Parts: sequence; C-alpha cells; structure tokens
Amino acid sequence: MSLTVNTEQRGDVVVVSVAGELDMATAPQLQDQITDLLDKGRSRLVFDLANVSFCDSTGLSVFVRAKNSCDEAGGVVRLAAPQRGVLRILEVSGLVEVLHTYPTVDQAVAGDPTPASSS
Repeated sequence: MSLTVNTEQRGDVVVVSVAGELDMATAPQLQDQITDLLDKGRSRLVFDLANVSFCDSTGLSVFVRAKNSCDEAGGVVRLAAPQRGVLRILEVSGLVEVLHTYPTVDQAVAGDPTPASSS
C-alpha cells in the first residue's frame, strides 16, 4: 500500500496528514516531507494519523526523529487521532507519553505551548 502525505498551515502549526501504511517502504517518504518542513523553518508539527492503517517501528522512529529535531529548533511534535491499532503500538512502545497524543487534530493544534516558550 502507498502512503500519502499532505500539509496544511494552521497559524504557526503545520498539520501533516498521513494516510496509508507507515512502514519500512513508506517511512522515507514521510521523513523527506518532515526534513523539507524543518528546512523551511517549520518546527511546530501536528501529525494527523486518522487515516494511518498500520505503523511499524520504522514509522515510530520517524516520529521520534521529528520530535528530536523539532525540540532542538524550539518547536513541538504532536500526534492526533491515531486509529486503535496505531494507538496500541504507541502505548506498548511507551511513546504515547513521549509523543504528545491527542484525540483530534483541533485539540492537537490547540495544545499547550512548548516548554521552551513557556519559561
């Protein structure tokens, strides 16, 4: 299955809508999109996972790298609306606590300010 990635600017946040299966074959496509956003100074990212039907460890590593890069740039990464299977993988891996996860995109976009900007 293929992966589609679309972006939408919402204020200072970029919503990255991901659809399909996120695995070893498709993760580089998402990684390239994230790298492009970071190169353009976009470091406040919300990943809309509502249409991600599968995510393996390669996909999880893309989100961890995105979080690390955004943290370094003073930004933030949030995950939104993961399907039950993807949410379960995040829970089992312990990443649901590291990668701030919200039930909806709107809640993720309106999430708390980054710790760096609230000091």
